[in-house]
Order: sequence, then C-alpha cells, then structure tokens
Amino acid sequence: MLKMRTMFLLALIGLCAGNGFAEESGPLKLNKGDHVVLIGNTLAERMQHFGHFESLLHSRFPQHELVVRNLGWSADELTLRPRSKDFQDHGHNLEDHKPNVVIACFGFNESFVGPEGLPKFVADLEEFIKTTTTTKYNGEAPPQLVLFSPIAQEDTGRPGVTDGKANNENIKAYTEAMAEVAQRNNVIFVDLFTPSQKLMHDADQKLTINGVHLNDYGYSQLAPVMETALFGPRPASAGQADLNKVRAEVNEKNRQFWYDHRAVNGFYIYGGRKEPFGVVNFPDEFKKLRKMIALRDRRVWDVAQGKSVPDKIDDSVAGEIKKVPTNFEREIVITKPEETLKTFTLPDGYEANLFASDDQFPELQNPVQFTFDARGRLWVCTMNSYPMYLPGTPVDDKILILEDTDGDGRADKSTVFADGLHVPTGIELGDGGVYVAQQPNLMFLKDTDGDDVADERSIVLHGFDTADSHHSISAFTWGPGGGLYFQEGTFHHTQVETPYGPVRCKNAGVYRYEPKTEKLDVFVSYGFANPWGHTFDGWGQNFVADASGGANYYGTAFSGQVDYPHKHGKMKQFFTKQWRPTSGCEFVSSSNFPDDAQGNYLLNNCIGFHGVLQYRMKDDGSGFAADPVQPLLQSSDQNFRPVDLQFGPDGALYLVDWFNPLIGHMQHSLRDPNRDKNHGRIWRIRHKDRPLVTPAKIAGEPIPALLDLLKTYEDRTRYRVRRELRERETAEVMAALDTWIAGLDQADENYQHNLLEALWVHQHHDVVDEDFLKQLLRSPDYRVRAAATRVLCYWRDRVNEPLALLQVQVNDEHPRVRLEAVRALSFFDSAEAQAVLYEALTHPDDDYLKYTFKETLDTLDRRLGNQK
Repeated sequence: MLKMRTMFLLALIGLCAGNGFAEESGPLKLNKGDHVVLIGNTLAERMQHFGHFESLLHSRFPQHELVVRNLGWSADELTLRPRSKDFQDHGHNLEDHKPNVVIACFGFNESFVGPEGLPKFVADLEEFIKTTTTTKYNGEAPPQLVLFSPIAQEDTGRPGVTDGKANNENIKAYTEAMAEVAQRNNVIFVDLFTPSQKLMHDADQKLTINGVHLNDYGYSQLAPVMETALFGPRPASAGQADLNKVRAEVNEKNRQFWYDHRAVNGFYIYGGRKEPFGVVNFPDEFKKLRKMIALRDRRVWDVAQGKSVPDKIDDSVAGEIKKVPTNFEREIVITKPEETLKTFTLPDGYEANLFASDDQFPELQNPVQFTFDARGRLWVCTMNSYPMYLPGTPVDDKILILEDTDGDGRADKSTVFADGLHVPTGIELGDGGVYVAQQPNLMFLKDTDGDDVADERSIVLHGFDTADSHHSISAFTWGPGGGLYFQEGTFHHTQVETPYGPVRCKNAGVYRYEPKTEKLDVFVSYGFANPWGHTFDGWGQNFVADASGGANYYGTAFSGQVDYPHKHGKMKQFFTKQWRPTSGCEFVSSSNFPDDAQGNYLLNNCIGFHGVLQYRMKDDGSGFAADPVQPLLQSSDQNFRPVDLQFGPDGALYLVDWFNPLIGHMQHSLRDPNRDKNHGRIWRIRHKDRPLVTPAKIAGEPIPALLDLLKTYEDRTRYRVRRELRERETAEVMAALDTWIAGLDQADENYQHNLLEALWVHQHHDVVDEDFLKQLLRSPDYRVRAAATRVLCYWRDRVNEPLALLQVQVNDEHPRVRLEAVRALSFFDSAEAQAVLYEALTHPDDDYLKYTFKETLDTLDRRLGNQK
C-alpha cells in the first residue's frame, strides 16, 4: 500500500512538473497568471533585447502563462530616475502593470560614489524595500521582491578602457551591502557579482560589449544563474518546448512593448505638447498596440506549451486606428526634380545638379543625414517611418550607399546597407562600421563579409531620451581628435551608463563619445531648443547651430564642464540671426570654390528662406564673429528642405533635401496625412569656372600615403583620412607617424598645421605623447597652441602636472589660447585649479573670456562647496 502511494505521489509530482506547477525549489514562488516586472538599470533594460532569462521563465513554467514586462531604464538609481514630462501618465507605473513579482536591478550606478556613498545607498535601499513590499500595486497584495546585484566589470583587454579592478572593489562592497539589507528585511537577493566574475574569468569569449554591459553570449550564460538562484536547479521535465522558438516569440513581444514603453515623441503622446493633436490619435494607437502585445503574450505561452502557432500574427483583431484629418490648407504639389532645379538661384559662376532622387532610387525617402566613405561613396539614412512607429506597420528605415561609378556627378548605383531601422536621425562612418541613432540608443552596424550589407548590429550606448523625434541625437560628426559628437534638443532627460559612471543631461546638449576608450561626456550642456548642426574649422574650433531658433554659437566658450543638473548660462551668438529654422552647417574648404568664399560658414535653412545661407568669418578677440554675404543657394520651391550639407571628395558641395510640403511638429498633427513619406533628393553644387578636386585615394592606401594626405588643403579630405587612419593598427600608424613628422619641411608655411594633424592622429589612436604635446602647446602659431590646449584637457589624467601646463596657457599672449585654458580648468575639482583660473584675470578679457571664466568659476565653486 505504501509502495503504491509512493508511486502515485511520484507520478503526481512528475505530472505537475510537466504542467509547470512544481518546478520551484528556490526562494521565489510563482503562480498561474502572475505579473513579473523588471525595473532598474541597464542590466535589466538590455535583457529584453536578448530574451534569455524570460525564455527560461516561460519554458520552466509553461502553464503559468506569466505576464512579463521590462521597465528597465539605463542608468536608473534607487532615488534618481529622471523621465520626460508627464511620463507617469503613459501607463507604465508599477500600479499600471500590477506586479506579483518585482525584480529590481540597482547598485551599479550608485557604486561610482565609492565607499563614502554606502550609508546613503543602504538607507535608500531600506526605504525602497519598505515601499515596494508594502504597496499593493495590484490592488490585492504587495509583490514579492527580488534584488539582483550588479554584475562584475569585465576586463575587455582594450587599450584605454578601464580594466574594472577599482570599479569591482566598489561593486563588491555594494553587493555585500545589498545582501545584508536583503537578509535583514527578509527579501530575496541574488548575487550576480560573484558568478559573473567567475564566468568572465573562465569564458573563452567576452561576456560584455564594454566591460559593464552583457552581450548576447553574456546574457545566455548568466540567465541560468538567475533562474537557478530563484527557483533551484532546473528539473529534467522543464524546457520541453524549443527554447529558440520561445525566445523568438519573447523578443517579438518585447519589441512591441519597447515601442510602447520607450515610445518616440513622448512629449506629444502624454507630455507638454499632447494638445491639440496628440489627444486625437495617440489614445487609439496605444490601445491597439497594447492589444497587439497581449496577442504576443498568447503566442509566447502557446509556444512554451508546445502548441503550434500561425506563421504570421493577425494584428487586425487588435482594432483599427482612426485616420487623422489634415489641417494643411495649401494645395499639395509634388514637384519633379527638374522643376525644383529651375527654382534655384545661385551666385554667378555656380551651378547645381541633381545627384540622386527617389525617381531613380525609390528607397531614397525622407533622407536626413549623410557622409562620404573612403571610396568616395555617399552614405545616407532615410526616415520613411518618421515621425514614429505606427502600430501594425513594420518600420523599415534604411541606410543607403549611393555611388557615382562613371564620374558624371550623378549617382547611378544604390545599395541598401541596412534596413528595418526606426527613425535613424543621424549616422557617421568609423571603426569599420556605421554609428547610427536608434532612439533611445546609439547602435553600431558592421558588414563583416564585404558585401556592403550590415550583418552585425549592436547597441553601444543606451538611454538617450525619446521625448521628441525631432530633438533626438543627430548631427553626427567626428572631431579632429577622434571624439564622435552628436546632439539632442530640449524636453529630453538623458542618462547613459558607461564604465566610468552614469552620464546625464536634461533639456538639450551636445555629447562627445570616444569609442576606443568608451568615454562619454556631455560636451555642451546648454538650453538649446534643438541643435541640429555642428562643424569644426581647420584648426579644431567648433561651432554649433541651434535649429529651432536659428541661433549659432562658438563652441569653445560654452563647452566647459558643468555638473548635472546644472547648465551653462545664456551666451551670445557669433552672428545676428537672419532666418530660422536651420539644419546643418559647414565651412567652405574646397579649391573648387572661389578664393573669397574660403572659410565662409554655410548654414541650411528650411522654412521661410529655403536654401543655404553664407557668412564671412572673422576673428573677434578670443572667439569669432561673422557677417552675412550673398546666400549660396535660394529656392522658391516650398517643398525643398535642405537638412544636411557636406563637401564631397570632388570638392563639390552636396545637400540632402528632406523634400516635404509639410513640416513642423506643433502646427500639424504628427500623423497628418499630407506629411510626405516617399520622396527625397540629394543635390550637388560646384563652381563652373574652377576645376573640381581630384578625389584623394584613401581606401586601402598605405599608411605613409595617408599621412601625406594630411597636408591636403581640403578639410573634408583630411577628415576622411583621419577616419581611415584610426582603423589601421595603432603600432604601425605611430611608427609611420614618427617618420612622417621627422621628414616634414620646417620651412613649409603649413608646418605647424601639419604637426597639429599629427597630434590629432595620436588622439584618434589614444596614444598620449606628452613631449609632443608640450611642443605644440608652445607652438609659434596661436591656433596650434589653442588646439593643443584642447588636447591637454582630454589627456589631463595621463600627463604629468597638467595644472602646471595649463597655468602657462592661461597666461598666453593670445586670448584664444587663454580661452581654451580657462575652459579646460572646468574639468578639475581643486583649489589649485581655481587659483590658476584667477590668473586669467591679470590679462585683457572680452565677452567670451568673461563668459567662460564665470562658467568655470561657478563649476569649481560648486565642487569646492563654495555655492550650491
């Protein structure tokens, strides 16, 4: 009898296990229909892009039909989780998701404060636990709480990137504190630091992309650790379904939820500009989207239970979306390219021609930013899905490669490098691939087999806000020293995790990213409306164009460091605004253009005045000023919308034309049916009476030949050469560079500029040469001294006595050098730095010096506790 009972119980246990009811031998207990919500930092956020942990959950508990939602948000901390205006009204609070289980990932970003931050962290964690475990988010009972510790930091082995040793000491201390607090409060705690450190030590491949963020392989290795810690060893009866199929369904569900939770244009969906247009369409759109997500939940459960599902999802059952009427009164007339060309007015001697259009290449739809590669091909990103995802309509924005194979000034070949993108507002080539904006992320796309089609895609930076797709990261450009710059507009609350700590900025800024070192900085934190233009002159001085208001700024003066959430105060523009809004700026540096145009500042304008404005630059004390001259281009075609411009390898100026009869996001609904989604053009301007530039041979050329091209007159040629050189082996480049420097003609009038180019090559490769830097800090050319001072700023932690070097620069005879030094002092936090700063007062000043001195002093005062 006893034997029969035992056999019956074993059979019952086996039956229950097969149906998902008896797989738990760990601390977390799940019930059918439970809602599991993940919150916290990037460790949580990135989980939804790979799906390993969630797939194990559904596979282990197939009959539970769990509802899993990931609310992870890059760089979130226990008490610091900034969101754009009224995000709490969007339906993604814990009360909205009614969790039975909350899995929280905190401690990583807090750990950068170090040991002195532990008391606050412990107190904050105690309060978080108390609140979470006593609040009935589902209206019935508080959730079970699970705390995941941070993972360890991996040594990537990449030169210039932190090896994580110091960070790991802090992470370990915070992990131990979390364990103690969890035990004291009787909540579930999972130590991920210890097992991840072991995995990183034992694995034969890297688990992270940058030392701190897991890649797909890393999540696949850590997910079973999470599962076992929560539920005990995985029983043999679990996981009968094909885990890869489960994960495919999980990832599709999460992708649709991502469009909801991290919706682009939040300021128009639920924020400050939802009236009057957003309240018409967005409630219906998100009602449909959430039904679509529920449909995908059902597919996850069915596949986990071993059931067959249709190949395609029928989203029509999720409801229809009402059509939005237009309020656009003007008759829509789509002009042909040849008709638009006739409306162009250019100064004497110039001519324009069509380089590419949607007539020839239908995929050229709503082009927004472009660049040229080392082979002279034009790469452009398109935004057919603008202004944002429409539920049920797959996104399919593209990066195109346009090529003029016969040299007649017109593209005759188009290749789709990447598709399936969503509102890619900016791109730039580099490091063997393409950096592309994918709100709220920066992605890196790479072609590994040479067919000009991206076959690797990775998210390299997370957390850029999505409050307004018009204000998202854009205007990508390399600085001469190897930083990748991009910028965003107001309404945005951005926070990005890095191996060096979280980087935050609210309400507009310009970012500087060093891919080789994984350093990200807020280059300018300023109250822009929407900066959509950034360019450098031949001496490394940068200029920023603010689209919405049409303002233009000299970048050095307000690019000193300022600590979040503070921002720089209002600064003057370097010329009087004529028109707005603007998009894209460029300096004339092409021997195809007339001598009197060289160095002119070009600025696109796309409403009111449709064309390219032109300004003559001049020195103005420590900075610059400019006067308007005849515009380079004006069009009477109201559909013509120039949004980017750049000189090509042939010395002609290329313009990207968004081409749209209707633009503006306040005047018309984002879903106004008259927003054109099918057209786009690229134009080319040259001077008829001067020869075009012979395109430099860059791709695949020997390093010595590339270095000689750094003597070329055209700024954009040298730009592309530096970008090519950064992809070559550092040791080979540095050896060749030493030889090149030694062979330079010191009598050459460009000798000092050639040395500056060499310094920038060092910076691109993150090779600090202190002696060479010191030589250029004392160059006879003040422009070189100023540029070298900027390099000193970014090498300050790797040269001896940087303050002593800056002290000399602060007392330089030229105001621009002094301005760079005053700016650089804002990156310090000592009384000694402040003492050096005061020496600037012993020299004549001007508007920019006064402004930057005050901004630096305010920053240092706050750090030294002299003011709030």
